[in-house]
Amino acid sequence: MNSSSPSQTIRLYHLALSPFCRKVRLVLAEKRLEVELVEDRYWEPGSEIMRRNPAGKLPVLRMDGRLMAESQAICEYLDEAYPTPALMPPSAIERYEVRRLCTWFDDKFNAEVTRPIMIERVWKKVMKAGYPDSRTVKAGLRAIKDHMDYLSGLLESRRWLAGNTMSLADFTAAAHFSCLDYISDVDWERSTTLQEWYATVKSRPAFRSLLADQVPGLPPAPHYAELDF
Repeated sequence: MNSSSPSQTIRLYHLALSPFCRKVRLVLAEKRLEVELVEDRYWEPGSEIMRRNPAGKLPVLRMDGRLMAESQAICEYLDEAYPTPALMPPSAIERYEVRRLCTWFDDKFNAEVTRPIMIERVWKKVMKAGYPDSRTVKAGLRAIKDHMDYLSGLLESRRWLAGNTMSLADFTAAAHFSCLDYISDVDWERSTTLQEWYATVKSRPAFRSLLADQVPGLPPAPHYAELDF
């Protein structure tokens, strides 16, 4: 437990295969903050998501008597409030690069890859909202190739995505990749460099709860929880 532990139970309203929720879970675990996970199936009657967050989005973190929304804001708050281990680098230009890559994943990668693939392959099934559109899935699988090539290029000159120390950028990227890897939609053979980076992040203790996730009716890919894949 972090030495500056909060005075009350931390509760995270989340969905298991949401990259934004996973990002916050990784930061909480890396900071060694114990959290109660509460699944919020916001599409079902009785959900209180609008009361907890008027924007109607997950995750929502209840901590120290406050309700907090927006994953990037939550993660940066946690890094400032619980600075060990640090997930934002010391210099302004390094922090800029971390934030740039967090935005890359949460905006561009999510719009082109994570969201369309997950909606068609996961959420339509979970929500009983029809059959997947194969054209949308194929477009997402084409788009991920360009993203993987770009990230592999970054890792040729850096130990981690944003520089030579692990940062929130790595957790943000891993949160997205882990959702897609759950359904085996990442072609790791395309980039050994990126696969090695993901294996390193995946091996961290903070990742354990993510690797234990099980979505009813949708088992993970056989290699999903393997550290050597």
